[in-house]
Amino acid sequence: MTPTLLDPAQTAARLPYPLLVSELAALLKDSSVQAPPRVVQPLPGGGSLFVMPALDARTAITKLITFTPGNAAAGLPTIQGDVVVFDVATGQRRLMLDGPTVTARRTAAVSLLAAQRLAPNTQGPMLIVGAGVQGLAHLEAFAEGLGVREFRVASRRAASAQALVHHAQSLGLNARMVFDADVALADCPLAVTCTPASAVVLSALPRPDGFISAVGAFTPAMLELSAALCQHFAAKGSIFVDTADASHEAGDLLQAGLDVSRIATLADVIRQDMKKPAGPVLFKSCGWAGWDLAAARAALAV
Repeated sequence: MTPTLLDPAQTAARLPYPLLVSELAALLKDSSVQAPPRVVQPLPGGGSLFVMPALDARTAITKLITFTPGNAAAGLPTIQGDVVVFDVATGQRRLMLDGPTVTARRTAAVSLLAAQRLAPNTQGPMLIVGAGVQGLAHLEAFAEGLGVREFRVASRRAASAQALVHHAQSLGLNARMVFDADVALADCPLAVTCTPASAVVLSALPRPDGFISAVGAFTPAMLELSAALCQHFAAKGSIFVDTADASHEAGDLLQAGLDVSRIATLADVIRQDMKKPAGPVLFKSCGWAGWDLAAARAALAV
């Protein structure tokens, strides 16, 4: 069987956000899912090679991507690669999905699922810190999945922020660029940080009804949120992580001195049908091959 090779647009078409969110929730209840720790191999020059396998009773995947943060300055993609999808029963390749597209959409869908289940106030406006691929994906996901109509965009590069604002406006959304993310946070019950995570980009305290999804940092050395902000959520609100792997990957939380192993995961929220907690909520997402498996399941279903 010749696998179907999908380009970025074809991959995106197979991963509509409502279906992705549904598959993510279903996967967290599926006892057949296995996802061993990912292999992260440093590359000369500061990049990394990621090898991420996962499987359930019917489907197996491997995501093979490179992450090259230095590419951003040259206008090149920071994430490149593919997701290969296999049939478990026959071992045949079924699909080859565009890796960056899968990564962007499944990450935004995980944030969306967390917001649907945990955010005290889902009305918006929403602050997006970081106007790259993930910023765009989160804007589209929250507009489609939560009906958010108003956005604030902050970025180190004004041109990137303005480009995302123009894209939002082309979708009929109300969006504008802001120069100080900390100041803007006071007006935004929803926020996402999706930067290269090389420095703190958010340190202001959240609103009492605030929800922040922090997705940029996925190693112990990376961070986007100040230690004081993370500690505030621990003392006055709630913190959740995407998976237990965050206990050794969530740089924001680890550098704040928090015991991440004691923090509830998104699987706990779904399996225990947790009610929304009182007070502000921080959701820390580090990534997991299981999310890519959910995307593969969605792509096969379309």
